[in-house]
Amino acid sequence: MDTAYQTLLLAHGLSGLVALVTFWIAAFAKKGSPLHLRTGKTYMIAMLGIVVTAAPMAAIIATRGKPGIATFLGYLVVITATGMWLGWRAIRRKRDQGAFRQGAYLAVALVNLAASAIVFAVGMHMSQVLLMGFSAVGTLTGVQMLMRRLRPMDTARWWLKEHYSAMIGCGVATHIAFLAIGLDRLIRAIGIDPPGWYHLIAWFLPLSLSFVVAAWLNRKYMPKPGAGAGAAVASRA
Repeated sequence: MDTAYQTLLLAHGLSGLVALVTFWIAAFAKKGSPLHLRTGKTYMIAMLGIVVTAAPMAAIIATRGKPGIATFLGYLVVITATGMWLGWRAIRRKRDQGAFRQGAYLAVALVNLAASAIVFAVGMHMSQVLLMGFSAVGTLTGVQMLMRRLRPMDTARWWLKEHYSAMIGCGVATHIAFLAIGLDRLIRAIGIDPPGWYHLIAWFLPLSLSFVVAAWLNRKYMPKPGAGAGAAVASRA
């Protein structure tokens, strides 16, 4: 078990390192440029490696009597996989918003709502305020997906908003995991005990910054109210 876990941990760490580097390269590269596309694909592959290794790691951690960490890691798998799927699907279905919001879209939204409810319940049971607070991410994701399924976005650039919103979500998950778990363990390994406020920063700084970045991207790429969206929305799901 230990050997399998260490192998998963190594693969997870390497995937995370690649994801962190390529995330920022893609973020600063010109949108739609060859560099953005290439690094974006590499980032998605690295993210897939993170998800594939994190799921069994969460199961192993749960068997070791650490339900809080296991729940947190499993929850990150759900919200990260959701972001990956939405970001990829937005590009693949960019010409048909109706198709984008059909199929597994409803099921994914419900899974996020269920996962957030479980995380909140576990956090309440363990008196972990951080888990309870972070459960809001899955709730917001699920509710937003359901609302947009009922009322799709009335803009020709709906797919772009879906894409960068999903990538921001992935970035939040990976940075929180790195700060709260990876960097925390590295700091402890060199004999330093992180202060109590460190985990608050590790969890909520990436989340807070994501709202700022999303607002900036919306202002840059989305049409202003009253300016006209351009194209009509495809079929409503």
